[in-house]
Amino acid sequence: MAMKLSHSDDGLDLNHDINVTPFIDVMLVLLIIFMVAAPLATVNVNVDLPVSTAQAQPQTEEPIVLSLGKDLSLSLGNDRIERAALAARLGERTKGNLNARIFLRADKVVNYGDLMGLMNELRASGYLKVALVGLEPGAAQP
Repeated sequence: MAMKLSHSDDGLDLNHDINVTPFIDVMLVLLIIFMVAAPLATVNVNVDLPVSTAQAQPQTEEPIVLSLGKDLSLSLGNDRIERAALAARLGERTKGNLNARIFLRADKVVNYGDLMGLMNELRASGYLKVALVGLEPGAAQP
């Protein structure tokens, strides 16, 4: 086997340019990995939510307030109700209007799962407009 060591016009000149195609491919793959992984990393972020300073909206009708006490008792307005009668009592109060807004109040010691269970019951009863009630800044507990 023989090798040719001289420079001639055999068409095999040295290429002094950098091939950036593999570099671009690697950067695009890394970009996709970070775009997918970044939203997953924010799931366990602890957040201390501020108090809302939004102005209260004027009410055109009497609000329907459903309260969940620390002992998981339910009250519709000032009347205590049983959980089994929730859908029937809401139907009476809203006159069958499933688009009525239900203002949901819960004691701050109520477990999040219990609150979500009550919201799921409201959804199953057909009431999709649920507003969570909180305290305004500087407001005293009722």
